[in-house]
Amino acid sequence: MTALLVALGAAVGAPMRYLTDLLVQSLHDSLMPWGTFAVNVAGSFVLGTVTAAVAAGGLSPSASALVGTGFCGALTTFSTFGYETVRLVRDGARLIALGNVALSLGVGLAACVAGWQLGTVLG
Repeated sequence: MTALLVALGAAVGAPMRYLTDLLVQSLHDSLMPWGTFAVNVAGSFVLGTVTAAVAAGGLSPSASALVGTGFCGALTTFSTFGYETVRLVRDGARLIALGNVALSLGVGLAACVAGWQLGTVLG
């Protein structure tokens, strides 16, 4: 049953990642990969919220499988973040690559903490 929940969450998360990336990138004329940044930050917030709510007993472990592992696992993408950062360096945009790393880590962690705090209240 858990594998099915993960698959269902991923079936929603993967297309959402693709569509969100397209939308966000279309709004910016920049080398910065804002689409990947947006999905990773959003996923960090959602994962923090769900994980804290499960830990507090407000959500079942099944919710963690569906939303945390399935949805967030398919929505977020470390591999694309890595690839896009290396591509920026290769293309000579080292400062943008550094900004991508700093923003992604800093804002992503802050989003997870904020999500955790919300999940603790909800749980």
